[in-house]
Amino acid sequence: MAESYCICLDVGGTKVLGAIFNEKKEIIYRLKKRSKAEGGESQNVEKVIVSVVEEMIKESGIKRDKIKAIASCAPGVIDQTRGVVLFTPNLPWRDYDMKSAMEKKFGIPFFVGNDVNLGVLGEYKYGAAQGYRNIVGFFVGTGMGGGLVLNGELYTGNQFKAAEYGHMILDPEGPLCNCGQRGCLETFSSKQGMSAYIRQQVGRGRESLMADAVKDGPFRSKYLKKALAAKDAVATEAVDRACHYLAIATGNMINTFSPDLVVYGGGVIEAVGDVFLKKILAEVDRYCMPQIRSSVDIKIAALGDDSILYGDLALIEENLK
Repeated sequence: MAESYCICLDVGGTKVLGAIFNEKKEIIYRLKKRSKAEGGESQNVEKVIVSVVEEMIKESGIKRDKIKAIASCAPGVIDQTRGVVLFTPNLPWRDYDMKSAMEKKFGIPFFVGNDVNLGVLGEYKYGAAQGYRNIVGFFVGTGMGGGLVLNGELYTGNQFKAAEYGHMILDPEGPLCNCGQRGCLETFSSKQGMSAYIRQQVGRGRESLMADAVKDGPFRSKYLKKALAAKDAVATEAVDRACHYLAIATGNMINTFSPDLVVYGGGVIEAVGDVFLKKILAEVDRYCMPQIRSSVDIKIAALGDDSILYGDLALIEENLK
């Protein structure tokens, strides 16, 4: 029988990452494109997604009829049954019927799920969370996402809306979030939150190697890595603040779910995860009960930038069973 392939997409606030998997679950082709979502319409991001898929099919030389399915994540609240993105704080999509749009374009079965749900699912099936049954995942990217595996099953709650704990409110008087609330975890610990802090400090006349990187929106992770290596004071403060609030949120989730594992993933963790983990571990015990904390492992995602892609693959497998 001729080999078949899956196309998996990671659609974030600033980029679209695509990969083609073979039947051995190996990535044989990948492509990444920037997708500036600021002020854009859903059509703009959709065009980037379509161009990534078309370019991968063309450049890999794989015939379209050998692709059995396409799966994608999207940040935000998603009706997984209908394939509709109901709301996403960091992309201009409201009630966007992604499944219909993509199936109409490509004529290939298409599935979509929440980005961090899929990231945690990817780590659970193929990465750092293999062998654990209860997992809390925090993914630190442009925004801040959460994902839960409870008793060996991805927990998505009523209408697939669960685990939005990037919007756990940690300071009701805090910075305004894209979701409309104030003081969410995302406003402190995501790229957006850290970038806003750095911009504020630069605006006060302080110098930072990150000044240009945050001028037009969230920084790219490689610039944060360089700034931390150079001991940039403003960047270090932004990370200390991000890790402080992540430690509080982690403690809350440990007390709530008593997981066997907390896993951190996403682009920021991929770049500077060792720094984040060290700072979070130094603080997290203050915010949870010692008797519960003692049975929890805390790790960095093993699949790096590919966690969500592997989660897409798991989503395809579940849907095509």
